[in-house]
Amino acid sequence: MAVEMTAARFEELVADALDEVPPKFAAAMDNVVVLVEEYNDEAPDILGLYHGIALTERTSDYGGVLPDRISIYREPILAMCDTEDEVVEEVLITVIHEVAHHFGIDDDRLHELGWG
Repeated sequence: MAVEMTAARFEELVADALDEVPPKFAAAMDNVVVLVEEYNDEAPDILGLYHGIALTERTSDYGGVLPDRISIYREPILAMCDTEDEVVEEVLITVIHEVAHHFGIDDDRLHELGWG
């Protein structure tokens, strides 16, 4: 059964998850914004998505561009969880997963590290 949660509370959980990003990585996040959205129109079941060019793929031509975006999708996360504790855990996993993509870490490596 899906968890019911206000948008404001969900946004707090995303902010808390961002606080868990190790300081070394948080300081290195460059030109990226994290947004909470209800769901992805093209893939309504995904939990999060990194839109941008990973730091490892940026060249000397990179500059003067809009910020990369990390979207965290509220509805699919709430739909898959039965308790608020599960939401907290899934938000953390999703945020870390998408931040890792900003640093060029792919899904296979994330699964190896236990952040699948």
